[in-house]
Amino acid sequence: MEQQELAAFLNYKADQYESLEFIDTDPIQIPHRFSKKEDIEIAGFLTATIAWGNRKSIINNATKLMRYMDDAPHEFVLNHTQKELEPLASFVHRTFNGIDTTYFIKALRFLYTEQNGLESLFQTPKQGNLQESISAAKKVFFSLDYPERSTKHFPDPLKGSAAKRINMYLRWMVRPADKGVDFGLWQSVEPAQLSCPLDVHSGNVARKLGLLKRKQNDAKALAELDSALRRLDPKDPVKYDFALFGLGVFEKF
Repeated sequence: MEQQELAAFLNYKADQYESLEFIDTDPIQIPHRFSKKEDIEIAGFLTATIAWGNRKSIINNATKLMRYMDDAPHEFVLNHTQKELEPLASFVHRTFNGIDTTYFIKALRFLYTEQNGLESLFQTPKQGNLQESISAAKKVFFSLDYPERSTKHFPDPLKGSAAKRINMYLRWMVRPADKGVDFGLWQSVEPAQLSCPLDVHSGNVARKLGLLKRKQNDAKALAELDSALRRLDPKDPVKYDFALFGLGVFEKF
């Protein structure tokens, strides 16, 4: 498929899947339940953190986590007591457990009381490398006394990870809200800086379309896919996440 033809095809598919109907089956529905900026940020971050495995299970467990926080995540993060943290000890999503949940809540309170919140955590120069910013953000996030096991739930691109969940979260926060799916809340990062959330579905479709040759879904593959998508649309390359994901999950492309 020629590049012009490929771009037209992917633009069509991106438009098809970036719609309100997409929200009904996607974990992004969890932050969509809130209207306050900080609630959306925190709900989105925690949901993205557990966004691997069956999507129905992700949505169910993220809903449960919001209920633990009284469906007011920002208020809970800022003002929780030790006693209010205790029920979180029973929370489990795959390998993310109560120990991890408790630390993430404490780290979020640190961010919102001492670091200007989640947006400032991922700030990067306009021409900067966002994957380097993610790596730097991880260091800040784990600047408290932390359980070692919890570090695996915040991927580091500079250590070879494709950082799928963090890149998905950044897409949610940064890309424009024009179509009602992503939020466009953050102005400190440009859509052009975003990287595609690379997982088994988007990776397989990208390979079939000739956008990606590397077999592993790692940081090197992400850089290769980023380069290909930026050639198609340098200003908003990650809109194609909708096309790749939709083709893989809904059309079994």
